[in-house]
Amino acid sequence: MLVAETPNEFKLNNPPSDGVSAVKFGPNSSQFLLLSSWDCSVRLYDVVTNTMRMKYNHSAPVLDCCFHDAVHAYSSGLDNTLVMYDFNTSTESVVGTHDAPVSCVEYATEVNVVVTGSWDQTIKLWDPRSLCCAGTFAQPDKVYTMGVCGDKLVVGTAGRRVLVWDLRNMAYVQQRRESSLKYQTRCIRCFPNKQGYVLSSIEGRVAVEYLDPSPEVQKKKYAFKCHRLKENGVELIYPVNAISFHGSYNTFATGGSDGFVNIWDGFNKKRLCQLHRYPTGISSLSFSHDGTVLAIALSYMYEEGEPTEAVGEDAVVIRNVTDQETKPK
Repeated sequence: MLVAETPNEFKLNNPPSDGVSAVKFGPNSSQFLLLSSWDCSVRLYDVVTNTMRMKYNHSAPVLDCCFHDAVHAYSSGLDNTLVMYDFNTSTESVVGTHDAPVSCVEYATEVNVVVTGSWDQTIKLWDPRSLCCAGTFAQPDKVYTMGVCGDKLVVGTAGRRVLVWDLRNMAYVQQRRESSLKYQTRCIRCFPNKQGYVLSSIEGRVAVEYLDPSPEVQKKKYAFKCHRLKENGVELIYPVNAISFHGSYNTFATGGSDGFVNIWDGFNKKRLCQLHRYPTGISSLSFSHDGTVLAIALSYMYEEGEPTEAVGEDAVVIRNVTDQETKPK
């Protein structure tokens, strides 16, 4: 089953030949999209002309990627390596390594530092000017996901642990938390207004959390069920793999292995809309910086092992979204 071409969305040409691990829009335009894949490639797309502009490869599947600025990207993956790519010169440089696969990479704009998280149970900071490691910081378990919140870093590890670090002072952990969800953490992303973060789990749930530890603020936190479908009287519960925030409205989209994308108003505890069902699971989401475009990565993530029947092809859908879908009512 192919994705129906609806007027407000289209599929990218030249998709990768294996699962999409991450999609990220550029820092100040809704034109350029970075993509990392299990086919060992990192690709740069121009979504306005629907063309692939650049491509480079790791020696193993790539788990994450991010922009540093409009002309530099970082990527990391199962080769334990952090790579920097310069679009102007089409050259790649190995910045450094971890002792195990590097599951996530983020650029923290406010402190001008690149952060990697790894299954080796560490976070590393990298100086993008000198391309040197600026410090290694032990975490309680494998790092699965992380979100940058201004000068704070929120890290989600195995064992349902959540750590809040201050990137300006990494001498100690600011806060040690346990996920309020009972199952494994899948994704953490931070509110653009920096008040908190959203955390999703493999068990069809999302938690809205606040960074301020004071009791009156902590009273506002909550969690809700989503990405669940009733079929023949049985409730099927799906992992929530992806979260992306609308930069201006503080609303967010979630993507699940059920093939649905939902858009939420977290402060008012409301679902704003649900997009049509896609032919396979949603592995990653990215709003453009102005919130007018949503990139939706479609990939079967082996939740049920080797597929027994045909699963939807790996693809990226670019959808133009409206205020009606993304703005708090």
